[in-house]
Amino acid sequence: MPIVGTDRHLPAVAAAQLSASAVRRRFAVPPIWVPETLVEKRFVNRSPTAASVLVPLVLRDTLTVLLTQRTEHLSDHPGQISFPGGRVEPDDADATATALREAREEIGLSPIHVDVLGRLPDYTTGTGFVVTPVVALVRPGFALQPDANEVAEIFEVPLSHLMDPGNHRRHVVEMAGSSREFLSMPWSGLDANGEPKRYFIWGATASMLRNLYRFFSA
Repeated sequence: MPIVGTDRHLPAVAAAQLSASAVRRRFAVPPIWVPETLVEKRFVNRSPTAASVLVPLVLRDTLTVLLTQRTEHLSDHPGQISFPGGRVEPDDADATATALREAREEIGLSPIHVDVLGRLPDYTTGTGFVVTPVVALVRPGFALQPDANEVAEIFEVPLSHLMDPGNHRRHVVEMAGSSREFLSMPWSGLDANGEPKRYFIWGATASMLRNLYRFFSA
């Protein structure tokens, strides 16, 4: 995809602000801040659908973000990189319950390993999903079991990489007769077999991570 710009002029979030204790404090006493993007340009004509995702910050030596790659046959966002999550079900008590249930169903992440910190503002996708991002710390020791129908791969990216705007790229594409701007945050890592792989994090996932950057840097 053609790159129209990067954000190297913006400062990265300092390492000290990305420790587990600092992240806990930030959510306990949130700053005054302004999200960068909350609504995408609509390109699907359907009623809004409530959804929720878990933004899992894994407690490694330095925090990582756990992400999934969706399978190619799904009707919504096939093949894209996303957080575990999905539609709100009638029995879900709230957005947090949805995120925890979906994470268990999609990747087998047990809630006993998850410490929910708080939520980011709702994000409305171009496909009509109104998504609540639920941010949580995840304690190691979990065993993941991806749903093969929905999840092609699970991987982790250092939080510091994603919280550095020097790694954020801007793109413009023509879609449904109009221009659509979006962010990407490419990551070169290793796949499940230990082979080098280039991951293209973009769209709603990248925008929600960008809002997390604004939250941390406020």
